[in-house]
Amino acid sequence: MDHSDYDDAYLRGILGSVRTIAIVGASPKAERASHRVMGYLQGRGYRTVPVNPGQAGQTILGETVYASLADIPEPVDMVDVFRNSEAAGGVVDEALALSPLPAAIWMQLDVVDAAAAGRAGAAGVKVVMDRCPAIEIPRLAASAA
Repeated sequence: MDHSDYDDAYLRGILGSVRTIAIVGASPKAERASHRVMGYLQGRGYRTVPVNPGQAGQTILGETVYASLADIPEPVDMVDVFRNSEAAGGVVDEALALSPLPAAIWMQLDVVDAAAAGRAGAAGVKVVMDRCPAIEIPRLAASAA
């Protein structure tokens, strides 16, 4: 798959089918992108689960924070990665160890790891890199109108 350009139908398919999204790198700081995007996704009806080892046991936007993906006590449909490209591979590997597997792994703006995307794709998990769902959701809605 060409991860430099995504078909709108592919993105719509992911965003239209997932309901529970783990936000890896979620921040309690309102000025951080991960916090704003988590709030946006909640406002759009998604269930969000923050993951941040430094905040484990606390709450962000009303949701309990977990130290790792493996600590989340329910299946997640998508893993949204707010970590840098160097850390993304480890997050993808952690996601690929989940059972059941998430349907998608979404790497945020400027987060790219082709090898990790390849591993996820080989496991049947859809991948998006260098995109933000809080940008794509309104863009896709506008293009469908």
